[in-house]
Amino acid sequence: MQTRVTISIDSKVYDGLVRTVGLERIGQFLEDLARPLVVDETLEGAYAAMAADADREQQALVFAEALIADGIEAPR
Repeated sequence: MQTRVTISIDSKVYDGLVRTVGLERIGQFLEDLARPLVVDETLEGAYAAMAADADREQQALVFAEALIADGIEAPR
């Protein structure tokens, strides 16, 4: 859900934003800057990104399986 916000900024800052990111992208640019500072979803998002990485998950499984053998003593 999006909410429209009106803010006041210095005209030099506004001109710099228009020059740098374009008039149509100012809102998204400011949201991207603010999100990590005001929305606490970093840990959840990080776990979701890791779980979605199939190559990383496969490597983690291989690593974990290799460690299991280290904890089991062979019968004498």
